[in-house]
Amino acid sequence: MNCCNVVKRRGNASGGSGGSFDEDRIRARLTDADREAEDPDIWSDQDRAREVMQRRSRLQRELETVERLGEAGEELEILIEMGREGESGVAEELGELLARLEPELDRLELTTTMTGEHDPSNAYVEIHPGAGGTESQDWAQMLERLYLRWAERHGFDVEVIDEQPGEEAGIKSATLLVKGPYAYGHLKAENGVHRLVRISPFDAAARRHTSFASVHVYPEVDEDVDLDIEEKDLRIDRYCSSGPGGQGVNTTYSAVRVVHIPTGIIVTCQNERSQIKNLASAMKVLKARLYELELQKREEELEKIKGPKKDISWGNQIRSYVLQPYRMVKDLRTGTEVGDTDRVLDGDIDPFIEAYLRWRREQEREAGEAS
Repeated sequence: MNCCNVVKRRGNASGGSGGSFDEDRIRARLTDADREAEDPDIWSDQDRAREVMQRRSRLQRELETVERLGEAGEELEILIEMGREGESGVAEELGELLARLEPELDRLELTTTMTGEHDPSNAYVEIHPGAGGTESQDWAQMLERLYLRWAERHGFDVEVIDEQPGEEAGIKSATLLVKGPYAYGHLKAENGVHRLVRISPFDAAARRHTSFASVHVYPEVDEDVDLDIEEKDLRIDRYCSSGPGGQGVNTTYSAVRVVHIPTGIIVTCQNERSQIKNLASAMKVLKARLYELELQKREEELEKIKGPKKDISWGNQIRSYVLQPYRMVKDLRTGTEVGDTDRVLDGDIDPFIEAYLRWRREQEREAGEAS
């Protein structure tokens, strides 16, 4: 991407993602958020207060980015003019400036690819082990840690909505709510089946095992989204929480399981001591799942009109993490490979996310040309 063009476009390009470079619009929205934050009644509604403060923090970061790019643009123009006048040392200074700008411009360019309606939203991440008992449950927990570390690297907050521990090790399932700007836009790249190949730490004979776990990512929907969930369509079970969490959590009927009978969707929540709070969290997750289901139906109808798509290799499997006999993580959609498996498992999945977003953009461009 041309650095000069990106910096110069900052005042008028909206990029389709809500005005990422539009300084005036960001300032206006930040002023509105400041006004809401100053409302003395806001703290009586904790959910609203949290949403406003998160939006305010996101807008402040966006404004700081735009201002930094603006200053860099001015510095760039001065250096270019100095170069035209033949001053010495300009090439070195230009190189240093562009090296400093490149990572931020790459991030900004990536944000412009996130043009989906829900890309700016928070993201729910559900993790489920495949068949294989303790081995796959351990792999599911490794993935949970991966996403927690990724979120930490990017300054996102994470709320553990639900976590069901395995009998010996690992987890039977986990639901995370990742909160931050474009959390869904990034994490939608993780939807699918993840495959691990390693020497099993649970096999006394130290044999190589292959494990699978599925990751399901969907956006958190706004409270004002109109979804008609009838009481007769719900079955609500209350039970004791399991796993670590303290004596009070494990001896009271605070955990909640909500079953949406028409669709078969099941949502559990046990992270709070209060049954009422767990039920409220579970209903939010259910609402997001039902909304996503409606979106999927619409997409399927469109796909029928467009015609059949080529299969992505290995069905739904998106990525292989091989620790034995060699070490490599490979995305089967984009072909992206990383040899440092420890770094990936510690949360550095940005190369895969970036490659996926560019791959998706290319797929959409080709589909548009074909139609």
